[in-house]
Amino acid sequence: MRGFHSGLAVAAVCLCTLTSTADAETNYPTQQIKIVVPWAPGGTTDVLARMLAKSLTTSLGQSVYVENVAGAGGNIGTQQFVRTKPDGYTLLMASGSTNAANPHLYNRLGFDPVKDFTPIAMIGRVPSVLVVADTSPYKTYEDLATASRTRSANLTYASGGVGSSAHLAGELLKNLTDFQATHVPYRGTGPAMADVMGRQVTFMFDTGVSGFIESGKVKPLAVAASARVAALPDVPTFEELGIKGMIMNAWFGVAAPANTPAAIVRRVNEAIGQALASGEIADRLRQLGSDTAHMTIDEFSAFWIAEIDRYAQIVPLTGAKLD
Repeated sequence: MRGFHSGLAVAAVCLCTLTSTADAETNYPTQQIKIVVPWAPGGTTDVLARMLAKSLTTSLGQSVYVENVAGAGGNIGTQQFVRTKPDGYTLLMASGSTNAANPHLYNRLGFDPVKDFTPIAMIGRVPSVLVVADTSPYKTYEDLATASRTRSANLTYASGGVGSSAHLAGELLKNLTDFQATHVPYRGTGPAMADVMGRQVTFMFDTGVSGFIESGKVKPLAVAASARVAALPDVPTFEELGIKGMIMNAWFGVAAPANTPAAIVRRVNEAIGQALASGEIADRLRQLGSDTAHMTIDEFSAFWIAEIDRYAQIVPLTGAKLD
């Protein structure tokens, strides 16, 4: 009889646990939610995360806040994130840099790029734009490409650091064409762009350039996207210029730790869909030239894996490697 009663006790505990878990999923959220941004404040990832947090606070009925954990190209914050409880109360602002390129740039990543995550929703996909200073003598991409084949031109291009999307874009262009230019890495996009505007460096690829273009500080020569972007209707794509495969963008999305309950993932995906339809974040994405509509969970998961595979082809072309 003792064994029988023990079995009943174990069964009761299991039933209570299952009921409690089901209730937690059904009533989610019941406490504040944190979005981890594995980058310093002020960048595009951070700005979008804060806009999203504001919108989700309204749609989910709980406070949503951002925590910045910067370092190692996004790896430090992401390493901490994957060790959190998969209950929907800690989310990650994922990006193409950290979650697709870094697996091929770093020997010691500190997380599995697929197994440690539950992709939830895409936020935006912003194409890189090749820009020069407004006072640059190069008025078109053809002008720049012609000069690159002349050794005396000594063209240079800036980036926010080795392995950054701007670096990868520059090396991809060189690999796909006979374009010649020397990479000049900086500690961040801000100082890199400042030197482009001051013509200390010839050009740069960047995603958050709309404000600089509108102010007349830089001029766009080409877009590394599959189609022209609405924000820059007069700027040709590299494909239109005869360079196939020159696609480089910064994408941003939201993920949960692996094994997060499906009901919670669906709830957050739906809330993000509502946020993307709202005015502020939708307007910001349009300003950045984002070409992405809301994705289903399955669509974003497939995109996530495809991007990891795509960067597996791109990164070796650049020769970039980080430890």
